Amino acid sequence: MKNTFGSSLSLTIFGESHGCAIGAVLDGMAAGVPVEEKFLARCMDQRRARGDGLSTPRVEADRIRFLSGVVNGHTTGTAIALMIENQNTRSGDYAKTADLLRPGHADYTAYAKYHGFQDARGGGHFSGRVTAALVAGGAVVLAALQRAGIDIATHIARCSGISDIPFALDDPAALSAQVQTLATKEAGFAVLDAAAEEPMKAAIRSAGAEGDSVGGVLETAILGLPAGVGEPYFDSVESLLAHLAFSIPAVKGIEFGTGFGFADLRGSGANDAFRMKDGHIVTATNHNAGINGGIANGMPVVFRTVVKPTPSIYKQQDTVDYISKKDAQLSIQGRHDPCIVPRAAIVQTCAAALAVGDLLTARYGEGWMTRPATFRKEAN
Repeated sequence: MKNTFGSSLSLTIFGESHGCAIGAVLDGMAAGVPVEEKFLARCMDQRRARGDGLSTPRVEADRIRFLSGVVNGHTTGTAIALMIENQNTRSGDYAKTADLLRPGHADYTAYAKYHGFQDARGGGHFSGRVTAALVAGGAVVLAALQRAGIDIATHIARCSGISDIPFALDDPAALSAQVQTLATKEAGFAVLDAAAEEPMKAAIRSAGAEGDSVGGVLETAILGLPAGVGEPYFDSVESLLAHLAFSIPAVKGIEFGTGFGFADLRGSGANDAFRMKDGHIVTATNHNAGINGGIANGMPVVFRTVVKPTPSIYKQQDTVDYISKKDAQLSIQGRHDPCIVPRAAIVQTCAAALAVGDLLTARYGEGWMTRPATFRKEAN
């Protein structure tokens, strides 16, 4: 099982949904980097369930406990090991249907790979519960990126067919204002258009009341990524961001900038013309989302992912009993989200932070963490 991402800056995740704890090991952070508990708690709160009809009734504090690598609010330079206790598990909810494969879940593929030795309680290591560890580790990097002048934010671009205001792809100043709006928004529901929030919430609650679920689209913006970061092929900016995006359960597609809209354009409309502005090379448009040849060109990086409806629904479904090898029917028990999109927004932000942190460390070493002001001058 592969549980580690990153080369120069790496994150290893561990734990299961109903185990005693989940956690992560973040390796590659320089010594002396501030770790602010309030910032980490705010990120964790954005992912946390609230039992409000929009998320699972499984509500947990999700407090981060550092086991190593952080002393007196600063990194020590050694591996940062952190743990989050599982405090509200009900494994008995899964006992009656333990032999039935849940449609849309990893039950069958887990059985095929691990031959029945996997922890099946609550989805085990395949559960979205493990993303709490990804947020915890990613938030440490996210805060360091902010000090280096790189901002990352995610909003709910669409949920159950209801759209939010899109990021201003071609207007860096307007996009920066949108990112700042999200940065100061209270935790819980990341939208730019206040008028879209209640209709989205109503659609989620309606699906949940019917024993069903809904999906949506998340849009992430990365501001301040210096030109020249990334590699042409296997470690391209798109490759690493996509790698981590697809590590988020339920993400089934990704596009950068104009994305699939390129299919309907000609080259004359798809290309981003270069211009000089305040002594810097910029592009007049940003169809390519700040990336050319796998390498950042200094413009904002914007990408979108599609998040499928939560597979755990209460409607009766056809399935198979994988022990008796017979067709069966399943009515899922337990506590589940009618939509994971709102809680996944911060997960995608922190996942992107890990990818950007790895890219920067590969190019600049620890300098972007320890000397952020000097790093900005050198990068520009």
